Amino acid sequence: MPGTNLTRAEAQARAAIVAVDAYLVDLDLTSSNTTFRSTSTVRFTATPGESTFIDLIAPAVVSIVLNGEELDPATHFADSRISLPSLAADNELTVVADCAYMNTGEGLHRFVDPEDGEVYLYSQFEVADTRRVYAVFEQPDLKASFTFTVTAPEHWHVLSNSPSTKEAVDGSLEIAGTARGVARWSFSPTTRIPCYVTAIVAGPYHEVVGTVESRKGTLSANVYCRKGLAPFLDADVILDDTQKGFAFYEEKFETDYPFEKYDQIFVPEFNAGAMENAGCVTFLEDYVFRSKTAQARVERRTVTVLHELAHMWFGDLVTMKWWNDLWLNESFAEFASTLATAEVTRYTNSWVTFNALEKSWALRQDQLPSTHPIMADIKDLEDVEVNFDGITYAKGASVLRQLVAWVGQDEFFAGVAEYMRKHHHANATLNDLLVELEKASGRDLSGWSDVWLQKAGVTTLRPEIETDDAGIITSFAVLQEVPAEWPTQRPHRLGIGGYDLTVNDEGDEVLERVLSVEVDIDGERTEIPALVGKPRPALLLVNDGDLAYAKVRLDEASLATAVEHVSKFTDPLARSMVLASAWDMTRDAEMPARQYVELVLKNIGAETESTTVLVLLRQLATTLGVYVHPTVSDATQSDAAREVWTLMLAAAPGSDSQLQFLKAFASLANTEPMYDTVQAVIDGKIAINGLELDTDLTWDLLTSLVAGGRASEFAIEVQLTKDATASGQRRAAHARAAIATPEAKRAAFDALINAEVDLPNALQYGTIAGFNHAHDAALLAPFVDEYFAALRRIYAEKTNEIAANLIEGLYPVQLAGRVPDLQDKAFAWLEANADAHDALRRLVVEGKDGVRRALMAQAADLAYEG
Repeated sequence: MPGTNLTRAEAQARAAIVAVDAYLVDLDLTSSNTTFRSTSTVRFTATPGESTFIDLIAPAVVSIVLNGEELDPATHFADSRISLPSLAADNELTVVADCAYMNTGEGLHRFVDPEDGEVYLYSQFEVADTRRVYAVFEQPDLKASFTFTVTAPEHWHVLSNSPSTKEAVDGSLEIAGTARGVARWSFSPTTRIPCYVTAIVAGPYHEVVGTVESRKGTLSANVYCRKGLAPFLDADVILDDTQKGFAFYEEKFETDYPFEKYDQIFVPEFNAGAMENAGCVTFLEDYVFRSKTAQARVERRTVTVLHELAHMWFGDLVTMKWWNDLWLNESFAEFASTLATAEVTRYTNSWVTFNALEKSWALRQDQLPSTHPIMADIKDLEDVEVNFDGITYAKGASVLRQLVAWVGQDEFFAGVAEYMRKHHHANATLNDLLVELEKASGRDLSGWSDVWLQKAGVTTLRPEIETDDAGIITSFAVLQEVPAEWPTQRPHRLGIGGYDLTVNDEGDEVLERVLSVEVDIDGERTEIPALVGKPRPALLLVNDGDLAYAKVRLDEASLATAVEHVSKFTDPLARSMVLASAWDMTRDAEMPARQYVELVLKNIGAETESTTVLVLLRQLATTLGVYVHPTVSDATQSDAAREVWTLMLAAAPGSDSQLQFLKAFASLANTEPMYDTVQAVIDGKIAINGLELDTDLTWDLLTSLVAGGRASEFAIEVQLTKDATASGQRRAAHARAAIATPEAKRAAFDALINAEVDLPNALQYGTIAGFNHAHDAALLAPFVDEYFAALRRIYAEKTNEIAANLIEGLYPVQLAGRVPDLQDKAFAWLEANADAHDALRRLVVEGKDGVRRALMAQAADLAYEG
């Protein structure tokens, strides 16, 4: 809608006129099931005589009073803006509105628990959804103090950024068939914070009372989840991670934790992993594990807990001026949380996880035609929405890690601490941080900032090695290859490691590091004289230790060693890097897809890192579904599924890999004998030592049968009666959409695209996943034209979050090589829709590039004779 998309120029103009002192926000959550009454009083100064606007998205505005004068809502409220004419030096604005509850994970999200009919609410305001709950100057540089008052059912917990007092008020409500009283919570004023980290969480959440020790004393640190998940909430583990993070960050930042308390709430139907609301952090409730899960997920929760905690300083205490510094906010938290995880928690190999998961995300994003500099040019709010990506998070964190290696970790954090001291409770820019890092380290960072932050693309580092007849290295150089679109040569500080096959004390053959050098790489070719004259090891690894951000290639001899012996690395990080290089070669059509499948299946059984197993299995599925040539993909998938089943049987009983292999087998199964095996596991005819058939595993196996045409909607409904929970509903949505019939796919597509009432976000995710879960491409091909025809409508009618999920999630990449004119359809749409917003066109361009890459990989695989 016109007016909803705030531009950077508008925000700068408004900030030049307005400075905000305080918000007093009163919310009545008892008025109806669809809307709530919001009363906002805003006190601000302005340039006298100037006019501006305040932001609000609401079905109805009841009244607007500016400096005692009534303004007609019909005249002054349109789209998402309330016009404010003829401002005084000191102003008070009061807006009364009926705001809408959301089911998209934006604004104030309302969830009704199917188990007991209770209502759970939580707010999600980043990027620009504070305006869905109260009238606000919706931009990060207009920080203010916020004082909330909330009226709600008395049996609820109501949480915000500050502590509160609670008092009973007149009135009663009928909730889930029970009469309930009403209460009012009054929260103390916050310090100056940006509006997007304010929060309201309300509902009958289960509470675990906890504390953390800060440098300024003992603080309240409670943990919450829905009542139905209470038996599974391991609050002691979460609080232990939190306490370690408090100690680590207060020492590194030399700044006390800046808020009065630290609540952590696991909320239903959350879109992201978590959100850094000041003192009131919300998390995806999937992080409360109701069934046995891969340790990768448990480790990821620890990193997420520490990521959000880092934001209390970097983002909430010191805040970006505009969203072009979003990367710094997120990259810093990602880097700091991985460092903290590695140094103070039991996950000491967290940098291995970072390489396998985060860095692979960054490299994938950085090779899209839509790649952008880390410091992106954010023109408006819609630009921000699509920049929550692998560049903003993972590439930025990778580059920060490289910066830390260059300037020194102690010097880096000394600069960060001074940055905190100078800019606390205010707004700052990247340059403000670089100034402090330069002072602390003595290094000039202007050139570093230019090539790493303001230029896009990823370079490829390739060794060039010559040896004599005795195997002695006579020449070693590192070549830096740059993409034509982003021809930037960058400096790198990195390690080069040499690995040889040896026999350890137990008599096992292992790949161990036998030499290591640390060097500076710059330009197209860098000679490494330190390696000349040394015996050539079996495998030479550029960027050993993973300090640099770059794609890495192995020379021919090293690659042969890797394919044969990668599982024998004693260093899990080196193993992860070699596997990442093989994956990147597969995506670049330099390694045939079936050779990559062989590499994974030959070595994954010996992998010790849960996240590496998780990522390899995901990449295996992508390779089988998209990169293997369609003429041999079914047979290759069948062979791979059988091998994964064999790996599952050989895995240690009760082990992490055993669970992951069984889930992967169920997902890959595509023949009748395999479905017989899945059914036998469900029926208990095949007992797997060490594995319990718990709720989520049962859903995985059932969905396998559904996608294979061996189970119907009746079986889904039977399982749903056994798991009549919100989680069960999500799993059932996935399973229904996976039913292998044209009718089921039509029903799923219509529910996503053509329904009068949108699915809640969590059911949308499940339905998208189930729709794409198809072994027969013919089931999905009929929807391609309809997908492209609906894009403009989706983008115009849905919220940003929902539209992006649908457009990206339903792009028919899996039909590459199966629908001959798929790329033609994308080109035609882009040509016909040149006037579409850049954010929409970007999503289509990214999908089209996924198809291009798949076609290249399929062509390389077709020629493979391995």
